Amino acid sequence: MADEEVNGDVGADSDEVQQDKEKKKVAKYDSGAADLEKVTDYAEEKEICSADFSGAMTIIGDKRNKEKAEKMAKERELLKVSIKKEDVDLIVREMEISRTIAERTLREHHGNVVEALVALTD
Repeated sequence: MADEEVNGDVGADSDEVQQDKEKKKVAKYDSGAADLEKVTDYAEEKEICSADFSGAMTIIGDKRNKEKAEKMAKERELLKVSIKKEDVDLIVREMEISRTIAERTLREHHGNVVEALVALTD
């Protein structure tokens, strides 16, 4: 009878040991799959980011160039507006601002002193 108890205990231990081994194998294979998932996610993310950045940089560059061209065109248009020296002197004296700001404001309002003064006071 003692032999049966020893054999019974050994059988129970061997089942537990075998289950532990299976759990370890499953865990080992699961960690490998998780590692592979991480690598593929990283590779996909890297591809997506590189494609998005180059496209975004092109769009931003084009937008900046367009804004710069529009600003230059506006500056050329403002330079075509004729203004009187007396009007500029009046604005500089009354508003106590620099001559360049007075000239620009006057040009933006097509030489109209009253509109330029109103714009500067607002």
